[in-house]
Amino acid sequence: MKKLIPLLTSSILLILLGIAVGPVKISLSDILASFSLENIKIAFSRPNMLKGNAYIILQIRLPRIILAYLVGVSLASAGTASQALFKNPLADPYIIGISGGAAVGASLAALYFPQYMSIFALFGAVLAVFTVYKIAKVNGHIPVDTLLLAGIALGFFTSALTSYLLYVRKEAIHNAIFWLMGTFNGSEWDDVKLVLFSSILGVFFLFFTWKELNLLLLGEESVSMGLDINLYRKLIIGVISLLTSFAVATSGIIGFVGLISPHAMRILFGPNHKRLLPASALFGGSLMVFADILARVLLRPSEIPVGIITALFGAPFFIYLLMKKKRGELLG
Repeated sequence: MKKLIPLLTSSILLILLGIAVGPVKISLSDILASFSLENIKIAFSRPNMLKGNAYIILQIRLPRIILAYLVGVSLASAGTASQALFKNPLADPYIIGISGGAAVGASLAALYFPQYMSIFALFGAVLAVFTVYKIAKVNGHIPVDTLLLAGIALGFFTSALTSYLLYVRKEAIHNAIFWLMGTFNGSEWDDVKLVLFSSILGVFFLFFTWKELNLLLLGEESVSMGLDINLYRKLIIGVISLLTSFAVATSGIIGFVGLISPHAMRILFGPNHKRLLPASALFGGSLMVFADILARVLLRPSEIPVGIITALFGAPFFIYLLMKKKRGELLG
């Protein structure tokens, strides 16, 4: 696990860089000074009493960066588990339609029942993953082509449903469109608490079931090794839906993090989920913070939706994996 130290170090450095970047330049010494015990006490009890850089850091930039990191951790972990569940290296919550299902649920709630946004997103994600699983399954296996076609079809369908919901409520369309492209703009500590809850629950469950995830890759052969494969498939589907839906409900649709992270870390750490899961989670968090920094600085003072940034380098990576699959260099 010594290999995880560089990933952890880069995560901390990127978080500090993410706090420093913005319309107001803040030095590292000012960042460290803002984390005084007195400021933290005020932040918890009377946040509006914070002054200057301390207010900017503790009430604006820190919740944004922490949320971005947790969303990256959630999506990367969900992507790693999806690839084991479907025994398919191209599985990702965005590509196979889970994020789209969560977006439909979240959009419906945002327009009519805003207090139940996370619950609706979770329901939409569960429905989407069960639908893809049933459509793509052929004789007990999930071939690449049927998985992708099922995911693309579901993605178009959920996109149409989301567009319809926005069409009938035109007054909400501006904010909703920015949200659908993925953004951490306006993030608050309440959003952080929500994703922190789901990521702790989901990621730790996956960490403690790394042996079962390894066995899921064997498919039906794992039954002979004592694994209740149907039970674990349902549990993994529930965890993937939980991680994806809470991420979508707080930050919109952000694709390809769950695809890139496990593939990049599999090169360094191998396929064993004992090492792959924590590495993917740390890399996914750093990747998301890096993408958010780019989203804020590339067209400064305007901001690009972070989902566009991840798609710009995620889509070519997806095509690269498809080409490897075509040449038979990618298993699954």
